[in-house]
Amino acid sequence: MTRDERLIAFCQEAIRIPSPSGHEKEVAELMKRKMEEYGFDEVKIDRFGSVYGIIHGKRPGKTILMDGHIDNVDVIDESKWTHAPWGAEICDGKIYGRGTSDMKGSVTAMISAAAHLAEDTDRDFAGNIAVSCTVHEECFEGISSREITKAVKPDFVIIGEATSSTVKIGQRGRAEVVVETEGVSCHSSNPEKGVNAVYMMMVLIEEICKIVPNEHPILGKGILELTDIISYPYPGASVVPSLCRATFDRRTLVGEDEAVILGQIEEAIHRAQQRVPGLKAKTYLAEGKEKCWTGETISAKRYFPAWVIDEKSDFVQKAVTGLKEAGIDTQISHFAFCTNGSHFCGEAGIPTIGYGPSLETLAHVRDEYIEVEQLIKACKGFESILRKLTE
Repeated sequence: MTRDERLIAFCQEAIRIPSPSGHEKEVAELMKRKMEEYGFDEVKIDRFGSVYGIIHGKRPGKTILMDGHIDNVDVIDESKWTHAPWGAEICDGKIYGRGTSDMKGSVTAMISAAAHLAEDTDRDFAGNIAVSCTVHEECFEGISSREITKAVKPDFVIIGEATSSTVKIGQRGRAEVVVETEGVSCHSSNPEKGVNAVYMMMVLIEEICKIVPNEHPILGKGILELTDIISYPYPGASVVPSLCRATFDRRTLVGEDEAVILGQIEEAIHRAQQRVPGLKAKTYLAEGKEKCWTGETISAKRYFPAWVIDEKSDFVQKAVTGLKEAGIDTQISHFAFCTNGSHFCGEAGIPTIGYGPSLETLAHVRDEYIEVEQLIKACKGFESILRKLTE
C-alpha cells in the first residue's frame, strides 16, 4: 500500500466512527493506535480525552504542534443525505461523510505528515513535532487545548482547520453575552400591578442596538447579534413575566476582553435606566459544562478570544515558503470562524497559523466531503512546513 493509499484508508476509518462532542472515545483510540503504529515517541490520552503524540528530533530546537479536533457535529437529517454520513464512500474523487472536512481528514493528514518526515529524515531534524487530536471543540473552542499546552509546551502551533490551502494568521473571537431584565410578576388581567420584564428588555435592546462594534484592519468588523430571547415563566399562562433573558453572539477583535465586552452592555443598561427609571438589568458571559468521554467534566465561560500574528514573522514566512517548495500556491488570509487558536494564540500567546485541506464552507453541511486530491496535497503541505520549521 502506498503512502497516499494508506492516508485515504486512515481517513475513511476515522469517518466511519461517529464522534459527537463527549463521545470521542473510539476515534481517540484510533488516533492513539495509529500514532503508535507510525512510531511516535510519546502517545498519551489526557484527562479530557484528547490524544497527543510527539516525535523527537535528533537535534535541539523548537516544538511544533499541529492541532485538530476529533469531535464532529451530529447528524440530525441522515435521510436527506445522498451519501451515508458514516459510510466514507469515495465518489468522483471525493470522500463523503460527517467530519471529512471538519476535520478528520486534516487530522489524519497531520499524523501521516509527521510520520513521513520522521521516516524520510531518520529523525534528523531540529526540535520536536507534536500532533494533538482534541475533544469538545465544537462546543468549547480551545478549552480542552489548555491541557495540550501544559503537556506539550509548543513554541509554534498549526491549526489544521479547512483553509482551502491558504495560510490563516488570525481570527475573530467569540463570546456568548447574556442580558437579563427583572420585572414583577402578576396576573395578566391586572398588568398595572406588576412590571413586565419583556417591555424592559425591549427598551434595553434598543440601546444595545446602538452599540457600534469596533473594526480591525485584518479581522474586519466585530459583531453583536441577538440570537435568542425568552421570558419567565414560560409559557406565561395569564402571568406577566418577571424575568426576560436575551443572548447575543459577540464576535470579538484583538484587545476586546471580558471587561470591554460587558462594559459596552453595561453602558447600554445605564442609558436604558435613564429612559425608564427603576429598570433592573444585568449582563454576564454564559457558562457551559459538558461531560467528557473519560468521565471528566469540562466547563468554562463561553468566551474565546481573538488573535492575529504578523504575516511578516519568521514563523509565517517559513510556513509559506514550505508550501511553495511543495508546489502549493498559497495566500495569507484569516479564519472566518472560531478555532482552537483562541487558546493557543489568544490565551497562551503562542505564535499560531491555520492551514488545512478542503473548503471552509463544507463544515457542518449535508453531504460533507473532502476531495482526495486535497487530502493528499495537505499531507504534503504539512510535511513541507514541518521540514522548513525544523531545519
